[in-house]
This record gives sequence, structure tokens and C-alpha cells, in this order.
Amino acid sequence: MPDNFKQRVIKFIKIVPIGRVVSYGQVAAACGKPLAARAVGGILRSSDVEKENIPWWRVVNNQGIISIKGSWVASKELQRSLLVTEGIKVNENFTLDISKYRY
Repeated sequence: MPDNFKQRVIKFIKIVPIGRVVSYGQVAAACGKPLAARAVGGILRSSDVEKENIPWWRVVNNQGIISIKGSWVASKELQRSLLVTEGIKVNENFTLDISKYRY
């Protein structure tokens, strides 16, 4: 099967260690398409993240803000909870120090 952008995105996110985060743009750049940050979000929304074992909660925006919109099965509260469980300090306004936790 040929390597494509979606496969590269999933593979990259899977290697992000516990207690670290990446930004959508960082994932896009690492996968060869630096201007495709929105596409990374689309891939996460369209993938079966549980079956593919993708730690989607480790992806935040470049300002360190949890930016999930209400139209997906996940929520900001769920993402914050999963990050906190991994030792990441997430503020009540869904922000974190991305410089401290970036992979």
C-alpha cells in the first residue's frame, strides 16, 4: 500500500509520547505538507481513532489551546481530562504551555 498523507499523519501522532503534545501544523509539516494543518484535524475527525489506537488528545493548536469544536464525539472536557491524566497541566480555559509540553 503506498504511503499517503493520512497514513503519515496517523503514524506520526502514534509516536507522540505520553505527556507530550503536538500542534496540527507541526503534524502537517512533519508529514510533508506544512500548510495542511486543517487537513490534520479532518483526518482525526474522519478516522476511527479508537480502532486505529490514535492518541488524538495529544494534538492541540499551535497556541496551546484545545480547539475541538462541538461537532465531534470528543469534547474539550474529555481532551483536557486525558491530557491531565498524562501529567499535562491544562488550565480551566483549555490552554496549556505548549513550549513546555511540545514533542
